[in-house]
Amino acid sequence: MSLFAVIDTETTWSGRLMTVGVLIAESDTFKVVGHKYYVVKEALVEGGMYDCVIHVKGLVEKKVSEKSIGQEIYDYLNENNVASIYAYNANFDKNCLPYLSMFRWHDIMRLAAYKQYNSAIPETAPCCKTGRLKSGYGVENIMKMFGKMDYFESHNALIDARDELEIMKLLGHALEVYPEI
Repeated sequence: MSLFAVIDTETTWSGRLMTVGVLIAESDTFKVVGHKYYVVKEALVEGGMYDCVIHVKGLVEKKVSEKSIGQEIYDYLNENNVASIYAYNANFDKNCLPYLSMFRWHDIMRLAAYKQYNSAIPETAPCCKTGRLKSGYGVENIMKMFGKMDYFESHNALIDARDELEIMKLLGHALEVYPEI
């Protein structure tokens, strides 16, 4: 069984890594087979825009140090034989996680924001000549285009990673279609 990861990060006011949500899913079914939610202890002191949703009832979090988080995530991905990571606006998350640069990173947004890949984009939506939406292609807007009108992005890294995997399911593309960054 081939597996891949979906990762989301949240940062502090100054841009330091604060939380990381990691989902492991099956490549053929997109079914979640594992997950981890990491909270960086040192970053909690500074806080960030969304620190009110760091601790969510029912989510098991693993508190780690800034020094150990890279090895923790690396080990978890390797234990699951993961070679590819998918993220929404993947350049941002990849820059927050430089110790994971040896993995193949793919950007979910690069499909979700383009009419030729996202059938939920209305014909009347303003798009560039390339087919990319001119604006409004964040996770929340894309979920609403798929009819989830009551959806609001939580900005909790693990919950957001689950939502990003949901967008991948709704888009209906094979993993190979997502561009590597």
